[in-house]
Amino acid sequence: MFSSMINSVMGFSLSVLVMFFGWMLSFNVLMDREKNSPFECGFDPLKSARLPYSMRFFLLAIIFLIFDIEIVLLFPMLTNVLMMFSYKSILGCFWFLIILIVGLFYEWSDGSLDWVN
Repeated sequence: MFSSMINSVMGFSLSVLVMFFGWMLSFNVLMDREKNSPFECGFDPLKSARLPYSMRFFLLAIIFLIFDIEIVLLFPMLTNVLMMFSYKSILGCFWFLIILIVGLFYEWSDGSLDWVN
């Protein structure tokens, strides 16, 4: 009972000490308008928000998300193939990889992956 109260007091005092030092050291950072403004998607937050959006940036971001989700789906397939060595799981993983490779080559030949044109 007594040791849990000591642990609680020590944890609370340590967290207060860390917050205090963080607060004291945060005043050393130079405060200017550009560092305190949010930066998203390459837009300058200090200029007008009505600038045209780059469609190439949008398409590249969507392609990245699609391939990222496909890679996340690929990891459980690989563990399934390693745990249950069956021809159905190997064939399913093979077809999934073939679809990924065909999609990558299609986007590459279409020019969707070229950032500078």
